[in-house]
Amino acid sequence: MTILIIDDEPGLRQTVSLILAEEGYQVHTASDGEEGLSRARELDPDLILCDVRMPRLPGLEFLDRYRAENGRAMVVVMTAYGGLELAIEAMKRGAYDYLPKPFSPDQLVLTLRKAQEREALRSEVKRLREEVQIERRYREIIAKAPAMTRALEVAFKVARHPSPVLITGESGTGKELVARLIHAESDHADGPFVPLNCGAIPENLLESEMFGYVKGAFTGADRDKQGLFEAASGGTLFLDEIGEMAPTLQVKLLRVLQEGQVRRVGDTRVRSVDVRLVSATNKNLEERTRLGEFRNDLFYRIAVVPIHLVPLRQRKEEIPLLVRHFVEQNNRRLRTQIAGPDPEAMQYLLNYAWPGNVRELENTIERALVLSEGPRITPVDLPPNVTSPVAPLDGVELPDDELSVKKHGEVLERRLIRMALERTGGNKTRAAELLQLSSRALLYKIREYGLG
Repeated sequence: MTILIIDDEPGLRQTVSLILAEEGYQVHTASDGEEGLSRARELDPDLILCDVRMPRLPGLEFLDRYRAENGRAMVVVMTAYGGLELAIEAMKRGAYDYLPKPFSPDQLVLTLRKAQEREALRSEVKRLREEVQIERRYREIIAKAPAMTRALEVAFKVARHPSPVLITGESGTGKELVARLIHAESDHADGPFVPLNCGAIPENLLESEMFGYVKGAFTGADRDKQGLFEAASGGTLFLDEIGEMAPTLQVKLLRVLQEGQVRRVGDTRVRSVDVRLVSATNKNLEERTRLGEFRNDLFYRIAVVPIHLVPLRQRKEEIPLLVRHFVEQNNRRLRTQIAGPDPEAMQYLLNYAWPGNVRELENTIERALVLSEGPRITPVDLPPNVTSPVAPLDGVELPDDELSVKKHGEVLERRLIRMALERTGGNKTRAAELLQLSSRALLYKIREYGLG
């Protein structure tokens, strides 16, 4: 803490300087108010000790001019006996406190400690207010990077309108959170929010899941069942990983969006639905449209307002905010009291590429809190892939000095399995199909690589 002493008495300046230097403060002095203003501009101190009665520029005038220049330091005025009225006037003009002369070393140190505590409390309140403002604005989403805040501003604007939204971005970037934000800010907020991962349900079941079915429509249909479109009526239907939807279902989805009606499997009747549609994908749907893998007319129907979420590696300024949020959140849930990462651990977190994005960061922090001996997260508590130097090779991160084909193959296999599980929302049967493995082989490899 830097302190500037302004007093015309050389003996007092020297005595106070020695006392405060012994307490660990950085101390500077000035002999009157004019010199004090000049030194304050130069030093930008944290606290100023200023005498009330001085030649050239008395304490009250110094205070007025310092505040007029937007000086940020706390000012404690010093006044001799009988100068209480002046001290009170100084506090009315913005001084933090006053010290009656003569004062003891203990009185001096106690006054400064109180000032420090007040400033620390004020800073913490300011930080918390900023966090509350962010939380109120973006709900559960922490955003600081310009690309992310722009995306959320678009989400806020489109939320008030019924236009379909397509959210794109890598797995783990927070697409469902943005979809929930749009729902919460929309006219459908009082209705249900119904999520459906199109890649996690086999094609033969997805149609009945979306549109429902009537009794006797197929083997096992022993009763009528409402589909998710009907369940979401009056609210929002969130179709995650819509790029995984089969072409036959794409046609039926397009018809529902055009007509606002659904027909249950095996039924002859149609039912009207009022659904706000928000879709998401980690695929390049425009490219898939060009290749004929996704219907052109459906793409333009669902992507009236596109919102792209950039990966975490492109918004690293958000990592400290996210880390603090996940530490506080998991401390409450796990009943731990870890303060957060130490500087070295934080540097590792900032340097890592985060291929799994925010979801991977959240899992990493939870793991670190479980393993940490406290009081802070250290590099030892972080996974090896975060703390080991890596270099990219065809999109796969590998150790710089590792040339083993076998080990490279294991790293690639582990990555592909993790990507398949993320893409299918943890559905191991569907993931095995994507990986062209048997379910038994996939379960074995999940255990082998510790992915379960």
